[in-house]
Amino acid sequence: MTKPPGSLGVLEDVAAQLAGIAGECPAPIPSPAAVAVFAGDHGVHAQGVTPWPQEVTAQMVANFVAGGAVVNAFAAQLGADVVVVDVGVAAPLDPAEGLLDRKVRAGTADLAVGPAMTLDEARRAVEVGIEVATTLAADHGVLISGDMGITNTTASAALICAFTGASPAEATGRGTGVDDPTLARKVDVVTRAVARLPEGSDPLAVLAEVGGLEHAAIAGFVLGAAAARTPVLLDGVIAGSAALVAAALCPTALDFALAGHTSAEPGHGIALRALGLRPLLGLDLRLGEGTGALLALPLAQSAARALRDVATFDSAGVTEKA
Repeated sequence: MTKPPGSLGVLEDVAAQLAGIAGECPAPIPSPAAVAVFAGDHGVHAQGVTPWPQEVTAQMVANFVAGGAVVNAFAAQLGADVVVVDVGVAAPLDPAEGLLDRKVRAGTADLAVGPAMTLDEARRAVEVGIEVATTLAADHGVLISGDMGITNTTASAALICAFTGASPAEATGRGTGVDDPTLARKVDVVTRAVARLPEGSDPLAVLAEVGGLEHAAIAGFVLGAAAARTPVLLDGVIAGSAALVAAALCPTALDFALAGHTSAEPGHGIALRALGLRPLLGLDLRLGEGTGALLALPLAQSAARALRDVATFDSAGVTEKA
């Protein structure tokens, strides 16, 4: 290519990874894109780990479907499709175009005092993600993870501690911007939840004990994308914690994953380091919905396009270095 070797930095690694995923070089441009926003509620809301009421989850799902959220604005800019998946919203939702009803249960139980869900429920939620990824991969060239669930950063912190050995104090962040007393309460909840886990627990058992339904579905989404040999762009801390579950179930699934960004949540960086994923962006985002991964999509597409379209020194008649 008509450039110094290595001059595109991380994008050269992305181009190589996309070629590996496609099984051809150069790889096709990862397009069109589809964002799957998995939504679920959490019983741990009862512990006062957020000032936001639980009904905001269902209200935001309605906002996604109506096209009024940040994920919709970013997706429109990039020509990406948005699909919202109800995998565990506590409230009943009216049928709507672009909303998939895959509810496993109406929110998890309180992970502070016992298992968030049963093993069967965790498995079914993982299978929801696999199904959605398989369906979307049939007519999309890249998948993007999104999430919605009030208090889901609490479950994320617990999963990150369980799979990486990080302490709750270092893995637990402020989520939607909680104050110091609420953060302390959140750390205590995560500490108590992780302490219940027996050493060497099965990944699915860990997920059932301290995870969320949307975490389970995103883990399945990663597995389904890998099975379909389709690149998947991961969003923030929710996706990072879910990817830890996916990697524990099938380590090679991470070969098909790209980290869109690193969020302001401290646990996200811990998860990405454990996964060996290098984020494409660092913008201190902490919204979720798939927004950070969407912003990284043009970088992945540019990496593939450079490998496909840039002339070689021979074809361009450019003299190489001595």
